[in-house]
Amino acid sequence: MTMPTTASPAHALADVAASESTLRRFLHGLPGVDAVGLEARAAALGTRSIKTTAKAFAIDLAISMVDLTTLEGADTPGKVRALGAKAVRPDPTDRTTPATAAVCVYPDMVATAKEAVAGSSVKVASVATAFPAGRAALSVKLADVRDAVAAGADEIDMVIDRGAFLSGDYGKVYDEIVAVREACGTSARLKVIFETGELSTYDNIRRASWLGMLAGADFIKTSTGKVAVNATPANTLLMLEAVRDFRAQTGVQIGVKPAGGIRTTKDAIKFLVLVNETAGEDWLDNHWFRFGASSLLNDLLMQRQKLATGRYSGPDYVTVD
Repeated sequence: MTMPTTASPAHALADVAASESTLRRFLHGLPGVDAVGLEARAAALGTRSIKTTAKAFAIDLAISMVDLTTLEGADTPGKVRALGAKAVRPDPTDRTTPATAAVCVYPDMVATAKEAVAGSSVKVASVATAFPAGRAALSVKLADVRDAVAAGADEIDMVIDRGAFLSGDYGKVYDEIVAVREACGTSARLKVIFETGELSTYDNIRRASWLGMLAGADFIKTSTGKVAVNATPANTLLMLEAVRDFRAQTGVQIGVKPAGGIRTTKDAIKFLVLVNETAGEDWLDNHWFRFGASSLLNDLLMQRQKLATGRYSGPDYVTVD
């Protein structure tokens, strides 16, 4: 593992990545995850009920945390412009509806997305590093990132090399994250995607979380949304515990982004309860928590309309992405 001289995070745990052996020792020295206990706590928190006024607040908060996403081979400039317009004004009939946090697109659509959200608070996020598989040379991955940043991306969502991680080559994964962090420069925040459904164990998810944070991630993200198992309450709870504990040890706050499979308002509120009860109120802000979603926003809008009018409008009253 070749350590760069400028990109290493300046915090209390920076020295654990001084070499491959110290990094491995640290990651394998993390406490083992009690899978039964983790899943039981996630399930218990998911049963919490909230009152109507709190639900209205939670819906608006969840809308403001959505990274409205289109990552399809058939994406067109017209589709991205429409998505940007929806991100800026999710419900054209109600100007009190908050904008989403971001739109997330492929690098070649960043410039189009930037034009679509110009003048608003909506950020443009771009997947990069040979998304979703991450199977490319580092030079190709970095070129992918630099192209997206040059086009105006505010955020980069990178994927780790899961093959290297599962082979125990933690140094390679660390170095790639550091290199991507450097390629982002000072203008783009970095979200590091683990693809938790491919990491097999909760212990691996905990190790990946700490590895990503040690290497300089601004956010840790569950998944690409392109595999069978994506964000779950349990794996998100585990990552929330990691960012909480990381801040306690280093003073550095890191965001969390569950992505894939979160489709309903009920689901979103469950995740917000996880955030509040695990990491705390400091993370209940779109600077520190996001939903990676394409269909979630429509359900949030329909539930918002129901609270406002007393009747359920149905899917015909929201735009189809």
